Amino acid sequence: MRSDLLTRTISILDRLIGFPTVSADSNLELISFAATLLREAGAHVTVSKDATCKKANLFATIGPNVSGGIVLSGHTDVVPADPVEWTCNPYQMREEGGLLYGRGSCDMKGYIAAVLAKSQDYALLDLRRPLHVALTYDEEVGCFGARHLVEELKRSDIRPSVAIIGEPTEMRVIEGHKGCYEYTTAFHGTDGHASEPDKGVNAIHVAAAFISRMMELAETMKDKSGPDSERYSPPWTTLQVGRIDGGSARNVIARHCAVEWEMRPVRMQDALEIKSALEAYCQDVLLPQMTSVYPDAEIVTEIIGEVAGLAVMPENEARDIVTSLTGANLCDVVSFGTEAGLFQALGLSVVVCGPGSIAQAHKPDEYLAVDQLDKCLDMLTGLERTLLQAS
Repeated sequence: MRSDLLTRTISILDRLIGFPTVSADSNLELISFAATLLREAGAHVTVSKDATCKKANLFATIGPNVSGGIVLSGHTDVVPADPVEWTCNPYQMREEGGLLYGRGSCDMKGYIAAVLAKSQDYALLDLRRPLHVALTYDEEVGCFGARHLVEELKRSDIRPSVAIIGEPTEMRVIEGHKGCYEYTTAFHGTDGHASEPDKGVNAIHVAAAFISRMMELAETMKDKSGPDSERYSPPWTTLQVGRIDGGSARNVIARHCAVEWEMRPVRMQDALEIKSALEAYCQDVLLPQMTSVYPDAEIVTEIIGEVAGLAVMPENEARDIVTSLTGANLCDVVSFGTEAGLFQALGLSVVVCGPGSIAQAHKPDEYLAVDQLDKCLDMLTGLERTLLQAS
């Protein structure tokens, strides 16, 4: 038989999935819904909109207005869902066989639902240590919301000391992950008839050379794995091209080509080395070849997001708290990125731990197992003991 808390959490999750908060769209309705629940529980809530006023972060506090609080953080945005690929409506929760289907169910609205439901219980306690709820926008496209939130926290008089990021880890305690650096490199040449290729600058051909150089660098990274990276899979910094856009027709020299690429560095030095090598290749090799034919040729790299990894720390209060709550004997590291590194850079101790499997994230028929949600609620209930003690 389900507890009232689990039933309440699933009801909240149903509502959250119903908000189609794809990164390209607004999350304001979800933020308004969450803010109402938190204010009804007695929380002090701050909503901060982005420059477009179409997206917002939420930061709420339950308990005393002092430093040393614990942040429960989750992102509100989801990746797109093509209804044709789903066996159900992506934005209408469906429960079947102990699984809760819907876009964002595990990544990561299940955790948010649990936090919102549990916040009503926290508010009834005489907390000695504040509990903070952080909900962010645009994690999936560069962690823009978390960056905004962290900058606001820097200007705040109150500093939390612990953050638990609820990305889907099957409730495993994650103490480290790789960084995630995303870019778009655009090549601008000049077009012409394909019968005379030497009279134009084919941006696609230049992009192909750039990608080839990227793959060479990717191979060199495999030789850099060591004791500090052997826990990762794979145990080295990776590079990957995700999308290419260029050209207009097969018989026209391509004037423009854009390459969307990323790297997942184990070490900051790897990221600096790769960026320096690619910049040198563009400036010393590719661009001179282009401008010798077309003086106005350009290569422009746009930084989409540079999100630092979560470094494994010898002392980590967040790790100590969450391992005691979950009963975990070991912590792990993962290769996927989260907002955790941004909170760590602010000086907080951080772990990643949340319900659901990353294997379900970003896929059709995404689901969250009910028993995972129940385990998350057990962790959040156990957290009451920590919140009742002064930091």
